[in-house]
Amino acid sequence: MSSIEINKDTYLKWYESMYLMRKFEEKAGQLYGQQKIRGFCHLYIGQEAVLAGAMSVLKKGDSMITAYRDHAHAIAQGVTSDSIMAELYGKATGCSKGKGGSMHMFSKEHHFYGGHGIVGGQIPLGAGVAFAEKFKGTDFVNVAYMGDGAVRQGALNETFNMAALWKLPVIFICENNGYAMGTSVARTTIQPDIFKLGLPYGIPSSAVDGMDPVAVHNAMDEAVARARAGEGPTFLEMRTYRYKGHSMSDPQKYRTKEELESYKAKDPIETVKQAITKNGYADEKWFEEIEAKVKAEVDAAVKFAEESPWPEASELYTDVYVQKDYPYIMD
Repeated sequence: MSSIEINKDTYLKWYESMYLMRKFEEKAGQLYGQQKIRGFCHLYIGQEAVLAGAMSVLKKGDSMITAYRDHAHAIAQGVTSDSIMAELYGKATGCSKGKGGSMHMFSKEHHFYGGHGIVGGQIPLGAGVAFAEKFKGTDFVNVAYMGDGAVRQGALNETFNMAALWKLPVIFICENNGYAMGTSVARTTIQPDIFKLGLPYGIPSSAVDGMDPVAVHNAMDEAVARARAGEGPTFLEMRTYRYKGHSMSDPQKYRTKEELESYKAKDPIETVKQAITKNGYADEKWFEEIEAKVKAEVDAAVKFAEESPWPEASELYTDVYVQKDYPYIMD
């Protein structure tokens, strides 16, 4: 199988994309504290390498689906910072027209299919998207992300069985950050090596260092090549870590400061920055320019969200059914 090379451009893109994810999420957390963003808010800070390493393998037309920790996934898939921030604000210019908020990002244009609040609900949907691609005869793949808590939903087993049986072009990714809300993996499963859940179905499965975009890239390279070749699904357990709580309301009393600091010591953004510097791919001026560019993009997104209109009340009745004149909606 052909390998997608990791080169200078790869590293530079990794740094910029992860830095944008990080700064966008930090700003979202700040705005939540100011009550500009309401409802639930689950931040991705610390897990950026899982997406960066995947996106250097995927191509335009490949699709993605995930759970409710979804802001960075939308960014990775090409949804604009403006429309994501506006969605967090609940504004009409948001990628889900202000109807989804933090947990339900969506963009048909970018093949980003959520943002799902039901734990594990996106797993069979991802396989369904992959089935559609196979039915249409394309070589596009779907990447279905889930958390470590979601793998204990029965839908995972049903989906694995069908995806393996029909050799669907889907890569299942468990972003194992160690905790399902505030409960550790060790307390909730008899099988702490989550990747092994795919083995009984004949699905190639492995654990990957989710703090290292190189490791993620290489694992995804193989998985995507298999899917495009019609060889079926792969299941990857990305072992990563979130620096913030499960959501903004999480006091994080279930873990120690020492544990948190041990993961921050191998922060993926710093690791990539060190590799870029060591290999002479860029100098300090480049980093300063990228960081200024990202700050300007995030600031512009906030301004866009602040100035955008709220949805009209009539929007309550749209996007419910495909049929435009569905007779059972009363206004």
